Amino acid sequence: FSRRHKLYREELNLTSPAVPLPLRPEASWLQFHLGISRDGLYPRSSPTVNRLLRDMQDFTTISADYSQDEKALLGACDCSQIVKPSGVHLKLVLRFQDFGKAMFKPMRQKREEETPEDFFYFVDFQRHNAEIAAFHLDRILDFRRVPPTVGRLINVTKEILEVTKNEILQSVFFVSPASNVCFFAKCPYMCKTEYAVCGNPHLLEGSLSAFLPSLNLAPRLSIPNPWIRSYSFDGKEEWEVNPLYCDTVREIYPYSNGNRLLNIVDMAVFDFLIGNMDRHHYEMFTKFGDDGFLLHLDNARGFGRHSHDETSILAPLSQCCIIKRTTLLRLQLLAEPEYRLSDVMRESLLQDRLAPVLTEPHLLALDRRLQLILKAVRKCIDTYGEAKVVANDTTQPEAPASDRVKLTT
Repeated sequence: FSRRHKLYREELNLTSPAVPLPLRPEASWLQFHLGISRDGLYPRSSPTVNRLLRDMQDFTTISADYSQDEKALLGACDCSQIVKPSGVHLKLVLRFQDFGKAMFKPMRQKREEETPEDFFYFVDFQRHNAEIAAFHLDRILDFRRVPPTVGRLINVTKEILEVTKNEILQSVFFVSPASNVCFFAKCPYMCKTEYAVCGNPHLLEGSLSAFLPSLNLAPRLSIPNPWIRSYSFDGKEEWEVNPLYCDTVREIYPYSNGNRLLNIVDMAVFDFLIGNMDRHHYEMFTKFGDDGFLLHLDNARGFGRHSHDETSILAPLSQCCIIKRTTLLRLQLLAEPEYRLSDVMRESLLQDRLAPVLTEPHLLALDRRLQLILKAVRKCIDTYGEAKVVANDTTQPEAPASDRVKLTT
């Protein structure tokens, strides 16, 4: 199968160097990058984001390759690790015209399937529809911290195999007994056909998340989450056993002042709504300083169990008893019958070509979890008073133009 397609590529001269292409100033990827500011990844009601979503759905794939995670793991997978590295989850980088680049995560679990209750969060599936739904929820909450993400049906033969120049990636394609084209991650414990993803026979659902500017143009920091979970079968972190853990965190810069702790609470609210227990790190743009917003990346482990609410995810809120006024107002609005969160999400997700992105039980779980968040806030207010719990962030000055990410072409 691989040899046949290698000959096919040679016949079409696909292995010759590509002709350099000019970058159009109006390209959606460039405009998205230029729109990043201190307030979020994109402005409210951004036409650029909608155009970028359409382009990721429609543009022809020019090339495909493993992500840097997978490349770092090639030949270096440690099968003795309890927590397997992210490379096992098989994601690819797809490139498009105008130097567009997106992370492709293929469908690994059907929408109606729930994560088994005996699964640990660190060995859970990664779900393409969770990435899509997380972007829509993040936009509804007005956080704007998840990169634009869209669903797409990919022809794995024409849009991955026949355009990749990576021989290792070419070598992991095969045809299944059902005549479906499949491929798998190149890693010692994953080089098995039972771990593969398959088209039907060529088409495969997946999510496409727009890449952020490169690190040399917009440097970012990756910082451990103070409420990181134990990544072993029986270990416990301090926050899991010490209800006064937040007092310790508040003594450490940058959580001792500024917006960092409030942004951590925002992230906990978001993760609780999607059911994501795997937020071990967060990233920030260095340009915006210590009070910059936190990027909500890698949300594929969300929306795994609609029948369970993991309230421990809310530990930053329940232990610190602090929340932004803007966040609380938005949550209260989405709890109103005429703006019910499940209804707003349902309508928003209908815009995606893979709709329905979430099943109805997952949508209804959002309403239930929202009530639990508001209940936690009310408990804090009853204990400490509204003045200490609700932080007034509504009078922040607008970010100057100089704070926007500067990119060169």
